[in-house]
Amino acid sequence: MVIIEKNHRGRPDHTVLAGRTTEPMEKIPDPKELEKELSDYLTKKYGSRIKVLAPHWVAKPEKDGEGQGKGAKLGRIKFDLKPEELEAYLHEYVIKQDLAKSVLATKVCTHFNRIRHSLELGRDPEPGVGSIKNNIILIGPTGVGKTYLVKLIAKKIGVPFIKGDATKFSETGYVGGDVEDLVRDLVYAAGDDLELAQYGIIYIDEIDKIASSGHTWGGPDVSRTGVQRALLKPMEETEVDLKVAHDPVSQIQAIEHYRRTGKKDKRTLNTRHILFIVSGAFNGLDKMVKERLSKQEIGFRGEMTSRELDRTFLKHVTAEDLIKYGFESEFVGRLPVIAVLEELNADDLYAILQNPNNPIITSKKRDFGAYGIDITFENEALKLFAAQAAVEKTGARGLVSVIERVLIQFEKRLPSTQVKHVVVTPEIVEHPEAELERLLADPEDPERLARFSQAAVKERESLKESIRRREAELLSRYHLPLTETRVELLAGRYHHWDCDLKTAVEDLARLYDQVGRFAEKFLDNHGIELHFEPDAVDAILQQAVARDTSALAVCQEKAQDLEYALKLVRDRTSQDQFILTREALCDLDAYLNRVIREHYQTTLFRE
Repeated sequence: MVIIEKNHRGRPDHTVLAGRTTEPMEKIPDPKELEKELSDYLTKKYGSRIKVLAPHWVAKPEKDGEGQGKGAKLGRIKFDLKPEELEAYLHEYVIKQDLAKSVLATKVCTHFNRIRHSLELGRDPEPGVGSIKNNIILIGPTGVGKTYLVKLIAKKIGVPFIKGDATKFSETGYVGGDVEDLVRDLVYAAGDDLELAQYGIIYIDEIDKIASSGHTWGGPDVSRTGVQRALLKPMEETEVDLKVAHDPVSQIQAIEHYRRTGKKDKRTLNTRHILFIVSGAFNGLDKMVKERLSKQEIGFRGEMTSRELDRTFLKHVTAEDLIKYGFESEFVGRLPVIAVLEELNADDLYAILQNPNNPIITSKKRDFGAYGIDITFENEALKLFAAQAAVEKTGARGLVSVIERVLIQFEKRLPSTQVKHVVVTPEIVEHPEAELERLLADPEDPERLARFSQAAVKERESLKESIRRREAELLSRYHLPLTETRVELLAGRYHHWDCDLKTAVEDLARLYDQVGRFAEKFLDNHGIELHFEPDAVDAILQQAVARDTSALAVCQEKAQDLEYALKLVRDRTSQDQFILTREALCDLDAYLNRVIREHYQTTLFRE
């Protein structure tokens, strides 16, 4: 069998077409010799990315039950999120858009919980005749978080996810094949596991670009109804053939299946459980909604013509408006859930920059950190960035543009200097070139270094306050009680370990859980019950983080001394439960002496 390594789209990087003229052979080569010769030839011609495996080059009947493992494992979906839990997760990352987050969290959770419920009952989650799948359409201007929201959801729930761009379909001569390629890409994203792929998410961006030109508000110039029709069946339910002529990998898989089983197999995937989410900016749709509402005379007046006011009309969008915009009624009918995202103003953009989970500031810190430069931002500078980005009307993308515009020369020139600390001030935002020259002229300016320290302290305090506000959530979701030491550990891990806050919380929660598991194992092995006081747990966590090891490893280092000492105390006092404090971990002898002394004092007092 020839194995061809696939690229990220599941298609081969190299294709070998065999068509050699056969001639009489003097000697039939041994299979191993043939395999070696083929491997050497292919490696020489195409590199080491192609290998040959040839156990036997004949069809073998498949044994009973073989190859049915994945098909029998309908219960592989482990989904138990509630809508409010998913919504809370989205709040950690996305500013504003409360309505859109609520709609997405509710419908996504309901979709996958229905599937999970059916699987738990031992039946295939059949949607039923006439049922309508809750496919979702997201409407909102650029840079408000449409793609970000869907990516966060797919990452959180752990199902296969694939993103496509509607403009690709309109540029292709045969659009139907490309539409079904999304489903094949989903299978690849699921590791070729059909059972898992049938519960995935397909996200199509720029969907407004395939609207026909039937409206008068400056939409697309050419008709895209062919693309809309190609999407109708996949969005509802259809069988997609995974073996197609233009995909050599699927052809090779079919040959390999025949080699193993001696049977031809038509591999297909049904799309009835695949959730489709589409999104677009829909420029001009707000004016259509305003016109409709004005005709209905529900209180809107023609003099409301500013762009900001026009965007508010999108909250009242209906299927009728989407059809007028240029979508066919059958297409709109397969997208029953509509969520509208709001435009971001300067205050929203400032809140994004202050969010510890925002990737914009974090990315810029990593850019400078790659050169060993620590960069921090004053709050007033962040407000100026937000104000400038708001003028550009490109949402969060505008933040990236204005920050890059200000800091690009700093990023270019500072790595060649001895400067290791940079504080972005309002003066730098307003006069970047002049401030850069001042920094290079006097990198050790005491006033600048003092402002750097103050900004770093404020950043850390802001992060710690953000962690404290989530105390109830951390306890319920991660079973991690907060102490001041743990808040400090989370803030330090976030700043110095190049991770987001969620990753820092998950890492610390894992270390905290290891302490409890050590106590359980100690009880099973030695019959001694340990109770760690919060300060003792904090001491273990601090050691684990400082040494970049597990809390379990720290506990096991102390296990031998604890085992000997506590057994000795138990033999003398019959005590089999011990409360361990930070003192006990730091000075075990003093702790044991105190325990024995307290025991005898209590015994003498009773006598």
